[in-house]
Amino acid sequence: MTSVALGPRYREDALRGLADTEFDVLVVGGGIVGAGTALDAVSRGLSVALVEARDWAAGTSSRSSKLIHGGLRYLEQRDFGLVREALRERGLLLHRLAPHLVRPVQFLYPLRNRVWERAYVSAGVTLYDSLGGARALPRHRQLTRRGALREAPALRSDALIGAIQYYDAQVDDARYTMMVARTAAQYGAKVVTRAEATGFLREGERVTGARVLDLEGGQEIAVRARRVVCATGVWTDGAQAMTGSRASFAVRASKGVHLVVPRDRIPMDTGLITRTSKSVLFIIPWGRYWLVGTTDTPHEDGPDEPVADHTDIGYLLDQANAVLRTPLTHDDIQGVYAGLRPLLSAEVDDTTRLSREHAVAEPVPGLVVVTGGKFTTYRVMARDAVDVVAEGLDDAVPESVTERLPIIGAVGFEVLWNERRRLAAESGLHVARVEHLLRRYGSCVREVLALVADDPALGGPVPGAEDYLCAEAVYAATHEGALHLEDVLSRRLRVSIEQRDGGVAAASHVARLLAPALGWGTEEITDQIKRYVLQIRAERRDTPSAA
Repeated sequence: MTSVALGPRYREDALRGLADTEFDVLVVGGGIVGAGTALDAVSRGLSVALVEARDWAAGTSSRSSKLIHGGLRYLEQRDFGLVREALRERGLLLHRLAPHLVRPVQFLYPLRNRVWERAYVSAGVTLYDSLGGARALPRHRQLTRRGALREAPALRSDALIGAIQYYDAQVDDARYTMMVARTAAQYGAKVVTRAEATGFLREGERVTGARVLDLEGGQEIAVRARRVVCATGVWTDGAQAMTGSRASFAVRASKGVHLVVPRDRIPMDTGLITRTSKSVLFIIPWGRYWLVGTTDTPHEDGPDEPVADHTDIGYLLDQANAVLRTPLTHDDIQGVYAGLRPLLSAEVDDTTRLSREHAVAEPVPGLVVVTGGKFTTYRVMARDAVDVVAEGLDDAVPESVTERLPIIGAVGFEVLWNERRRLAAESGLHVARVEHLLRRYGSCVREVLALVADDPALGGPVPGAEDYLCAEAVYAATHEGALHLEDVLSRRLRVSIEQRDGGVAAASHVARLLAPALGWGTEEITDQIKRYVLQIRAERRDTPSAA
């Protein structure tokens, strides 16, 4: 099957479709839950539109810990149902739905108490290995202090008396979200970014659609739908307020900050998870880097563009340095990002105690709201939202099929992986480059390689962001729905968090690569670069690597 290309022409056609069609379902919000909801609904035979005010995964869904996990710490809270559900989803993503995008990652859990902790933690991890049906990853193993330090020589010897090593999984969250939206488009959904829902259409009390402003062209469109699903995460309260009715629940935002440091600064062959006084500390392998996170603090400001401040950065450095033999300093920070978790509100002050479980409600007729949860269980949240939609439709709606529906690029991935050396020889690229492409595009890699075949210059690395090929930037605009320089450098490629300058050095070259596909002239190229540089400076105002 030829993949759908979310280029400028697709967007123009989709906007016309929004104006001309009454849909069964209109989904508002292009994070992972919104994209998943659109895919679930369209795969049940419903006509679907999906609108996102910014870019796919521009909010929480591009700023997570990038883990697909069961939530080992939730076992302590005896939330076995949530852990079992998440582990089942982890297995589906690893082996059926997205083997090209989700891969295993190994973690070390240091032990500090000689008497009780090994038995206690081991019992929990044994349960973790067993819940959720068939085992998807290798079982945990016990390590002595010497064995643990052999795996992680970066750790201080007095920081542990032994360890437990176990497996979870990892994903590029922004790329995965975009691929889910693209899969929904593949099956017929009309998916549009930079299209903001400014209000709901009403007939009496019933919501019958939304007014959608095309932020690129300035046109307002009345999008009619039999049901509207609000999947806006930390923006849920604002979306519910547009109904003028009492909200079914409130959402609190918790800020999570992550640091990006070079891989050689922490000599380990495994990721690390350890308890802190407030939450947990993760040190997660991420290509040539480590992600060090996370904070879990109440966020009282607006949900747009959260930033990491001195307190956040200092806290993470202090927590990491409590276990590392060679301390990290501010100068080691390659990048930093901050995201907001949508937590269902409760009468407690400590956001770490709020439930990560999700909720689905119909606050007014015709409007379904879904929020809470976590990235790993997005598919379950989407299924539950569409189940509520189906209850209100006159027609019989089939049950969800997404647990058997691979994400675009998954089908044929294993075959192409086995053929990667032949692909390298045919394309003239190093096999390591082909492996990099396969892990990002799966079987869609042929489309990227076709760009290189047509213009061999696109087979070279991006100046200032050499981990990526020029063809990947072009493909982001022609196939992946990128409309702005920020979309490419922050989410299609992860340059904004991986480069010490936030990708500023790469901005000019990438903008010129995008210009032909997006119809930019000299003035627009200059404006895109200027806006991107200002954004990076704002995001990194409290870090020594600020552009």
